[in-house]
Amino acid sequence: MPGLNTVMRQEKKYAIDIAQGAVLSAKLARIMIPDEHNGPEGYVIRSMYFDTPGDSDYNDKVEGLELRRKLRLRIYDPAQGFAMLEMKQKSGPYQLKRSLRLTREDAQRLARGDYSPLLGYPEPFAAECYELMATRCYRPKTVVEYDRTAYIARENHIRITFDRRIRASESDMELFAPCPAYSPVMDPFGLVLEVKYNGFILSYIKDLLNSVHRPEVSVSKYCLARSFTLGAMD
Repeated sequence: MPGLNTVMRQEKKYAIDIAQGAVLSAKLARIMIPDEHNGPEGYVIRSMYFDTPGDSDYNDKVEGLELRRKLRLRIYDPAQGFAMLEMKQKSGPYQLKRSLRLTREDAQRLARGDYSPLLGYPEPFAAECYELMATRCYRPKTVVEYDRTAYIARENHIRITFDRRIRASESDMELFAPCPAYSPVMDPFGLVLEVKYNGFILSYIKDLLNSVHRPEVSVSKYCLARSFTLGAMD
C-alpha cells in the first residue's frame, strides 16, 4: 500500500464562466499535458469533509485566518477499494497537502466516526489525524462532488484545473454511494479555475491565463456546501 504523499505549493482560485473555460481549456490542451484521467467531461471527484461540533474549520475559512486546515476523505470512483485521507493546511500563500491511502473498509469506519483504524497505519500522519479527530470530536459534515478537467506542466509542478457542476449533500452521507442525491451549490454556468504551482508560473502559461478575465476569489467547495445550511441557521 502506498505511503504518505506530501505536496507543498501555492494555489490561486478564480471564478470564470463556461464559455471562458472552454476557450482557455482548448488553448491549454495545446501547450500542457492533459491529465491522464481526463475524459470528454473530465473526471469526477467526491469528498467527505469533517469538522468540529462548532464548525471551527469552516469558521476559520470564512474569517480568513492565515493558519487553517481542512480534513477530508476523497474518492474518484464509488466502486474503488480505497479512499484518500487528506489534510490541507494553509499558511500564508502556501498550501501543504498530505494524503494517506486507506482501505475502503477503514474509510467507511471513519465516515461513521470511528477513527481507531488510523492506529493501524505506520505513518505518523495517521496518528496525527487520529489524535486531532478524536480529541476535537471531528464528524462528517458534508459530501461534495464535482467534475474536473486538469492540465499539467512538469516544470514547477504546475497544475491547472477546471471544476464545474459542484454539488453536495448533508443528508446523503454515504461516501461510496453509487447513485447519490446531491444538490447544486454553485451557478451551473460558472467554473472554478485553480492554478497550482511551486515558485512561479511559466510566462507562456501566464500569458494564456491573462487572456481571460478571471477575478481571484477565495472559493472553498466545503464552504460553498456548508453555507446553504449554516446560512439558513443565522
